[in-house]
Amino acid sequence: MLANREGQKVPSITFRTRKDSDWVDMTTDQLFAGKTVAVFSLPGAFTPTCSSTHVPGYNQMAKVFKENGVDDIVCVSVNDAFVMNEWAKDQQAENITFIPDGNGEFTEGMGMLVDKSDLGFGKRSWRYSMLVKDGVVEKMFVEPEEPGDPFKVSDAATMLQYINPKAAKPQLVSLFTRVGCPYCARAKSMLTDRGIDYEEIVLGKDVTPRTLQAVTGASTVPQVFVDGKLIGGSEALEAYLSAK
Repeated sequence: MLANREGQKVPSITFRTRKDSDWVDMTTDQLFAGKTVAVFSLPGAFTPTCSSTHVPGYNQMAKVFKENGVDDIVCVSVNDAFVMNEWAKDQQAENITFIPDGNGEFTEGMGMLVDKSDLGFGKRSWRYSMLVKDGVVEKMFVEPEEPGDPFKVSDAATMLQYINPKAAKPQLVSLFTRVGCPYCARAKSMLTDRGIDYEEIVLGKDVTPRTLQAVTGASTVPQVFVDGKLIGGSEALEAYLSAK
């Protein structure tokens, strides 16, 4: 039976992290003392669910978490500092602090160290999330003890629902652009002025004009999507934002 440590202090651990080319010790006091921190822990860097859903979910919702009293978002995995740093770069998850629990000490202290030798992983973390206030675990969401790698309750949406059920989730905004396009610059400026985060997909770098036409039905840029819905170009975006 996996432990639930609600109401208890997190283990006192010193993590070995890397900044640039130097080793930097990071203690649990530095991470948690005097702060409200959302933590999620997972089986391993670069693994499918962790990379496609768990990390992106928390990264995309970081602004809403901070608006609702969360100071930091921390991802913990039983991996070394080199692997965690490369994974952070690959994920482009600038809103998350990646913490390497290389020896599994923190994970073991949380009662979440499990044997995944059948996958060739050795000792790893079970998937869970928790809200920690001033070093004390207020709430834990531990995935059910089922075969495989369940991912049902430790996601960002569940944590946000606990923190504030009325919190509005951020819109997912993406736009196709081209280097040097003034209309693209205008669209990006409108989004930035509204404090709306967006993903920029640059023609010639990320996709081809054929891809743009296949996805949007248009050959001009920008083409803006909000929550999967095509809004259109800069004028359409201006009308959409004005109507909100």
